Amino acid sequence: MHERKVHAYDSEVTFSALAIAAPLVGGALIGLAASVVLFAHGKVAGISGIFGGLFQREAAAEAGALGAPADQAYRIAFVAGLLAAGLALGALQPGAFAGLNPPPVSLPLVAVAGVLVGFGTRLGGGCTSGHGICGIARFSGRSIVATLTFMATGAVTVFVVRHLLTGAP
Repeated sequence: MHERKVHAYDSEVTFSALAIAAPLVGGALIGLAASVVLFAHGKVAGISGIFGGLFQREAAAEAGALGAPADQAYRIAFVAGLLAAGLALGALQPGAFAGLNPPPVSLPLVAVAGVLVGFGTRLGGGCTSGHGICGIARFSGRSIVATLTFMATGAVTVFVVRHLLTGAP
């Protein structure tokens, strides 16, 4: 098997046929899951909206829009499936997460980042899964703009954190 090694920051990544095929299969499964949610439930598979809806049951039920037991069941099943998939991967392939070397950051910084992400998903009317996967697939101009904004903001944030705040080359 032909392999190619690439060095990035303090990590070494080895590219092989499996390293290329796995993301392609994963992407196809994500697209399939998004299609199932859309066709079976008539809803966009946006993780921030699905997760956020778990905590808005009373207000949504009063408005008559969401919050019915079936709506909550699909939300719980969706979030549980996300968690279970990560746990299953970790159990079946213990080395799957071993190559990740995130830069050391403080817990308060992570908390601030989480709040900013939550604020951004509400401001943008969704997250990368809703806009980037479902919205772009439906040729939504709003979703294309939102996804480009997410990606540009992410690139700028990585540059600032890695090069300006930490002084990495």
